[in-house]
Amino acid sequence: MPSVGPGLLAARAGRPAAQTPAAMAPRLAPLGGLAARCLWLLGVALLMDASARPANHSSARERAGHREEEEILPPDHLTGVKLEMDGHLNKDFHQEVFLGKDTGGFEEDAEPRRSRRKLMVIFSKVDLNTDRRISAKEMQRWIMEKTAEHFQQAVAESKMHFSAVDPDGDGRVSWDEYRVKFLASKGHDEREIADKIKNKWDLNIDEETQEVLENLKDRWYQADSPPPDLLLTEKEFLSFLHPEHSRGMLQFMAKEIIRDLDQDGDKRLSLPEFISLPAGTVENQQGQDIDDGWVRDRRREFEELIDADHDGIVTMAELEDYMDPMNEFSALNEAKQMIAVADENQNHYLEPEEVLKYSEFFTGSKLVDYARSVHEEF
Repeated sequence: MPSVGPGLLAARAGRPAAQTPAAMAPRLAPLGGLAARCLWLLGVALLMDASARPANHSSARERAGHREEEEILPPDHLTGVKLEMDGHLNKDFHQEVFLGKDTGGFEEDAEPRRSRRKLMVIFSKVDLNTDRRISAKEMQRWIMEKTAEHFQQAVAESKMHFSAVDPDGDGRVSWDEYRVKFLASKGHDEREIADKIKNKWDLNIDEETQEVLENLKDRWYQADSPPPDLLLTEKEFLSFLHPEHSRGMLQFMAKEIIRDLDQDGDKRLSLPEFISLPAGTVENQQGQDIDDGWVRDRRREFEELIDADHDGIVTMAELEDYMDPMNEFSALNEAKQMIAVADENQNHYLEPEEVLKYSEFFTGSKLVDYARSVHEEF
């Protein structure tokens, strides 16, 4: 059985459990009548749908709600990177590398005409030679540009978090300083924890939190550049929080993912290993039964993008290259894949009508009347 990755442990340690339909019932009971029953049934349907999904199938918008409480942890979700830290596919990847920071205006309740116009403005920016169609090379350039934006955002966030965990302002953070802040973020008394660590007393923390700390310490060691001193500079702390910024940390993350998914111990991934649901990632059997898209998506990703030599096996090097967001060859492959999704006339280009028709793939929102409105918006 594959071991549970640090992303899953962090999720267990820090995220509130979903309410059950039974827990909702007392709140609705006083309403009475048909309206109350309808509301209760709607709540049951929504909660069953939410609990049926694998743990990391939430969208970026849902994950943003947990961001503040988890900011001191290396985030499981790395924006603009194909895999989450625990090996799940990043469901928002295509939107992240197409929209970059420009995500506003595509919410579910946004005005459709305004959203279409905004999408066509983005189309014009990608279409560098202004021939009203997007080539793979143009899309590759755009992906790299948007990825660089995410990198800059990660640097800014890491700088802010570094200041929070560097109380003495000496430009270096010790493992003990970080440990104090981490446990304080989990509800422990900061001064009490600091005293216990200073005097080498038992911290009296639960088993799950202890396991999270052990995984974080492994990551801390990896981010600590030679000569190792267990003190992270601001640059090393960035690698700790965002391994996509460091080749060494990318290797470490790939190693962890292979460890979690590798069932026969050969330190490589076969297709069956990659498409199997990792232990502990689905909250109930119903979720596993209905998640047909999991196998389809992961099979396509494995065969078309990760397994570079198409020998049916993914090596550590192949996984590292695939996960490296600044790998130009991978960006070109992604560009071709993104074009293929919407390229209805099979001319290997994206045209305005196609981008509008497949807007949900590029923006997360379905924009209606794409054919009629393209001439109005472009």
